[in-house]
Amino acid sequence: MYELRMKRIYEDIAPDDGQRVLVDRLWPRGVKKDQAALAAWPKEITPSAELRKLYHAGELPFEGFAATYLDELEASAPAHAFAQECRRWLEEDNVTLLYAAKNTEQNHVRVLRRWLLHAMGVRSL
Repeated sequence: MYELRMKRIYEDIAPDDGQRVLVDRLWPRGVKKDQAALAAWPKEITPSAELRKLYHAGELPFEGFAATYLDELEASAPAHAFAQECRRWLEEDNVTLLYAAKNTEQNHVRVLRRWLLHAMGVRSL
């Protein structure tokens, strides 16, 4: 099995990115769609608009955001379907989860990656 990676969409495309998946609900500023080289843009697996607004407004600490987002993912049929798609991709190539957030430590992609690994039954990649 290959690696499930994370990187900002503003970083250069690398040959070993494998399947590039944008996991933000909104299209990132300054990125041209035809140059993003995406395999998928599954908006339905991103945090809900309400959750994003609460977190970005500072009304919810990261721990609360992460817990609520995990609940959203667990209850989401599209998220479970995406986990299975990731598992298929990872049998043949890396999968890179792309995001625009400047904060590389406390963001939804870290929560999503952890959930995906759990949903795929993988300890770590």
